[in-house]
Amino acid sequence: MTKVRRNRDAAAGWLFASPTAVFVVLLFALPLVLVFKMSASRWPLLAGDQGVNFPDNYVKAVENRFFVDSIVFTLKYTFLATVLLLALGLGLALLVQESSRWRNLLRVSFLIPSALGLASASLLFYVLYSPLAGPLAPVMEDLGISFLGTPNMALGSTLFLIVWRYAGFYMLLMLVGLQSVPSEVYEAAHLDGATRWQQFRRVTLPLLRPTLALTTVLCVTGSLLAFEQFYILTKGGPDNSTVSVVQLIYTVAFQGQNDLGVAAALSVIALFALVVINVAQLRAFRYEGT
Repeated sequence: MTKVRRNRDAAAGWLFASPTAVFVVLLFALPLVLVFKMSASRWPLLAGDQGVNFPDNYVKAVENRFFVDSIVFTLKYTFLATVLLLALGLGLALLVQESSRWRNLLRVSFLIPSALGLASASLLFYVLYSPLAGPLAPVMEDLGISFLGTPNMALGSTLFLIVWRYAGFYMLLMLVGLQSVPSEVYEAAHLDGATRWQQFRRVTLPLLRPTLALTTVLCVTGSLLAFEQFYILTKGGPDNSTVSVVQLIYTVAFQGQNDLGVAAALSVIALFALVVINVAQLRAFRYEGT
């Protein structure tokens, strides 16, 4: 009787899990298999599968004239975006936590930009940065600057958009981590004579490590896969200085060579790099926690 009930419970578990399993297979496993197949095949955009040509697509992907530049730019953007978002998110979380009178107002104010989609936010800032019709056009003309006219300005303007859009989201994650730290720990540290800075460095940061690991992985992954903001704001310019890896994949597939095989090879390379980077991050945080 016990074995029958155990089998019945197992069948019920599989039944409940089957919808999720179907979605994983259809929306993740099968597309992943197709990408690997495309990366090893000659696959023009309008002609379909023309047969296996491995490893030609990977050779063409690595030899693409924007391959190295897109990697360097994406890593640079990822580093800057991660540092800014995590630092600002933690700072805003500490501000909200310490504030008693304005806590709810601050929390809502910081979270409002997160309700806007990234594509919509990018279009909003595209108009804001416009030297012709934007509200800042007179100021730009007087100062002789363009928010998207030089490589550094284009990168800085895009980072400003990303920080404005996502700072509230990372503040919320940090705030959850801060609120999980027991107040008794701070009371004990205060009784031992620890200053506010010592409490932050020796109590808050060590106990916040799981949250920092999560936010770092999320931020690095999102930054490495950046596409919408650069496609809408800069179109990869000026002078192809803001071409990200994902934008390069899109260009090879649909705008430049119209070659899905090479684009798939670039996607596979990006996937393996992303997995390696995320594993390295998790191992680093786990090592620090031992």
